[in-house]
Amino acid sequence: MPEQLRYDGRVVVVTGAGAGLGRAYALLFASRGASVVVNDLGSNRHGDGSSTASADAVVQEIRQSGGKAIANYDSVLDGAKIIKTAIETFGRIDVVVNNAGILRDVSFMKMTEAQWDTIHNVHLKGSMKTTQAAWPYFIKQKYGRIILTSSNSGLYGNFGQTNYSSAKLGLVGLANTLAIEGAKKNIYTNVIVPTAGSRLTEDLLPPDFHDQLKPELIAPVVFWLCHENCIENGSIIETALGWAGKCHLVRSSGCVLRQNLSASVTPENVQENWSKVIDMTSAKRFDSIQDVTGEFFGLIENLKNETSSNKTDHVLRSNYNYRDVILYALGVGATVQEPSNIRYLYENADGFAVLPTFYISYAPMGCMSSSILQDALPNTQIDPTRILHGEQYLEVCKQLPTEATVETRFKIQDILDKGKGAVVIIQHDTYNVANEEKLSTGQISIYIIGAGGFQGKRTSTHATSTVDPPGRKPDVTVIQQTNVDQAALYRLNGDYNPLHMDANVAAMAGFKRPILHGLCSLGFSTRHVLQTYAAGDPYLFKAIKVRFAKPVLPGQTLRTDMWRNGNRIHFQTSLVETNIPVITGAYIDLLDVKTEIPRANPCSGKENVQSDAIFTTIGEQVKLNPDQAKKVNAVFLYNITVGGKPVSEWTLDLKNAEVHKGKPKSGKADATLTVEDTDMIEIALGKLNPQLAFMRGKLKITGNIMLTQKLKTLMETNKAKL
Repeated sequence: MPEQLRYDGRVVVVTGAGAGLGRAYALLFASRGASVVVNDLGSNRHGDGSSTASADAVVQEIRQSGGKAIANYDSVLDGAKIIKTAIETFGRIDVVVNNAGILRDVSFMKMTEAQWDTIHNVHLKGSMKTTQAAWPYFIKQKYGRIILTSSNSGLYGNFGQTNYSSAKLGLVGLANTLAIEGAKKNIYTNVIVPTAGSRLTEDLLPPDFHDQLKPELIAPVVFWLCHENCIENGSIIETALGWAGKCHLVRSSGCVLRQNLSASVTPENVQENWSKVIDMTSAKRFDSIQDVTGEFFGLIENLKNETSSNKTDHVLRSNYNYRDVILYALGVGATVQEPSNIRYLYENADGFAVLPTFYISYAPMGCMSSSILQDALPNTQIDPTRILHGEQYLEVCKQLPTEATVETRFKIQDILDKGKGAVVIIQHDTYNVANEEKLSTGQISIYIIGAGGFQGKRTSTHATSTVDPPGRKPDVTVIQQTNVDQAALYRLNGDYNPLHMDANVAAMAGFKRPILHGLCSLGFSTRHVLQTYAAGDPYLFKAIKVRFAKPVLPGQTLRTDMWRNGNRIHFQTSLVETNIPVITGAYIDLLDVKTEIPRANPCSGKENVQSDAIFTTIGEQVKLNPDQAKKVNAVFLYNITVGGKPVSEWTLDLKNAEVHKGKPKSGKADATLTVEDTDMIEIALGKLNPQLAFMRGKLKITGNIMLTQKLKTLMETNKAKL
């Protein structure tokens, strides 16, 4: 057993400690030796009224257990008085837990300035005043621990809480800077985002759920963050139900909207690139404002160094049909022995489809058949035997046709000096020539041995990052042996680099015999991921990123280790014979995860929407009782989804006592509810509490969320019929 964590000799101030979380904090600190200042006004959750009873009761409870505590009844706006109580009674102050809070929920349009100021005074300004009063003591003793209490409303927003949520997120900004200013003085500031039963939530949550949100499950997290052994600083820690996790603010990789420093940015540039601006696939976190500034300096250098070779002047046009689709699938190991592969191998199969990584093959084809690499490095003699495929990214933008004429357009994004070699990063976008729809976008990184040493930059803001898998053991592993003729078969897809077929060329490149195409190994792993986590459905594929680490010889056995993290499947491909990883830092992003092979044709577009019967029944009851419906006096639009994809819409126009399939016939809905078909059934039958569904993200609501409370009566009335 580890040694018990203690607070002997430490003095802790807890604001709002008369009940709920604050009380739990005070009791735990005191039980482990701390002297505690129990601050509480004794008001209700709206901040009305005052009483000394709450604070006195907690102090008495602590003292009866042999602990040390004193009550304080001052407002947090008088934070100096709270800290003065600690100094005069116990002689020092070590920890400040800013916990006090009230609510003034009201929609933004109806909010008064007083309702705004009251919330900000208690939550944001009150925390600042109390902390500021303790700060000089922390500086002098070179020690202090501060907790600021934020909320999920602050991190994510919540209807009717603009005053509360803005104050709560303001506390995150306050903590960010206090963490920086206090770090060298051993003063650490962290944010806690608790979900617990309290005076603020006692009649807002279902009783069963409320009872499980015990403050005693959160207090140990705050206790540890404030302990002298804890060096956490500047973190946002969310906790509930005996669970805790760290939150980060992250930013997408973004997109450069102009070609060079002399070019301007037009609204059309922004529109065209907006999907890249908001793409969070490779989102990352910055640890400081200096990191952000440094990246922008790098962006300026990149724009300065842009050359005419950055123009999209390399184009590859290709035609393909079902024969090419099948040939590619065979080239990456698809087999009739795996049921989910049939759709790639037989043109008459239910849901015949293109394996998405088919579109990656255009990347090396275009690079090898054009002068783009020579244009990138005009002063270097490019030797084909010295070219290696380093990394690859592909994102599918549209459902890929099984037959098309496509055009792939290439653009040099960056050139990096790696010393012994150079890396050329090339963007490739593939369009359907028939309608100019972009079908895919990708990025190929090509390593050219011996081309470095030109004193160029070593990193790029354009590069899509690889991501290492979790540290745990793989969730799933799939093993498949390649064929000794695998490279000979795969090259028929258009990658005719002799390195993969000619023994002499392979020897010149330093290999004992021709190696397998890296993209072939990638195709094997993609199939393994899709058959494991997408039930073989290629339409759930969104994007893939890999790094090619080591070569594979045809005939060797590939092992694909997989880790699921939501809709992102991390994977690493290794050789069974040597246990050497050949593909690393890899992941596939899926639109959804499915683990069973669907019985129906996934391409048919037909869905059995069970909840249609729910709305039909509600419609019948509304017709029978129009006056009851009109009392609700609101219009609701339901978006029903299956596997996250919209499949049905229903309008409950309770102003006119009408229920119909589709959007509102006139005007906009007062509230729009998005829910999975199966969850809608559960809610309608009373098996799933709608408030819990909303909190768990199963029910998403936009518009006037308060009006949706009136739907509860409607559902209860119709439950027997349903």
